Amino acid sequence: MFEWILILLVVAAVAGLLGLNTLSGLAMTGAKILIGLVLVVFLLVLLGVIAIA
Repeated sequence: MFEWILILLVVAAVAGLLGLNTLSGLAMTGAKILIGLVLVVFLLVLLGVIAIA
């Protein structure tokens, strides 16, 4: 999951430098969603709601 976040952030940065604002915005939105998902799962694991075995 972290790989996808990094890939999307790199795509957003390159697209932003090239002036492709729509693609940059889409990549950033995808990265934000994945970061939010990772944070929610992390908090659930931290609070003991989900057990990782």
